[in-house]
Amino acid sequence: MSSEQKKTGRLALLALAGLVAIAAFTGYYWFEAGGRKAGPAAPSVQTPATPAVAGGVSPSLATGALAAFLVRPDRKLLPDIQFQDGSGKPLTLSGWKGRVVLINLWATWCAPCRKEMPDLSRLQAELGSDQFEVVAISVDRKGADASSSFLKETGADNLRLYVEPSTRIVGELQSAGLPATILVDRQGREIGRLLGPADWASPEAIALIKAALAEPG
Repeated sequence: MSSEQKKTGRLALLALAGLVAIAAFTGYYWFEAGGRKAGPAAPSVQTPATPAVAGGVSPSLATGALAAFLVRPDRKLLPDIQFQDGSGKPLTLSGWKGRVVLINLWATWCAPCRKEMPDLSRLQAELGSDQFEVVAISVDRKGADASSSFLKETGADNLRLYVEPSTRIVGELQSAGLPATILVDRQGREIGRLLGPADWASPEAIALIKAALAEPG
């Protein structure tokens, strides 16, 4: 076999290997935002995505103090998570349907949570109404008493006490850690989320919430 034939054969093998690699790659999705590895690509027709609301919250609002806020290109309904108020009354997310909600998951042992809690309280003081609420849910296993003390210690007097000590909702909302904050529209769909602490009393946060409130119900 001549050197030219050997060279041609090697190129053919490389091309074949490349095709095999592409086929293997396209058979799987990337990791999803919640950190769950997706399975093989399904051949069936996919359900059409619900696009973001025109003129509402857009990626351009994820700037400054909220540069890490991820706006969903399509909105999906969140699970109807269950939690309790400070007195133990059962609650579900569907109870806020028709309102814009900023869900925040936190715990007393979470140092970044302690830092951002006063900012969330200020956001609630400025924009809280029958149309918007900061729903900060403690997933601390110590329960309502410890969580109530934490809110008082941090000066978060404008936030209502909500708890879910089983931590089940951490998985239901696919939170990779604490704190985790999710903005929800009036239909109960996720607008976007921010993992980690942020200045929720900043002008950028105010602009984000006002944009969500301006969207049609």
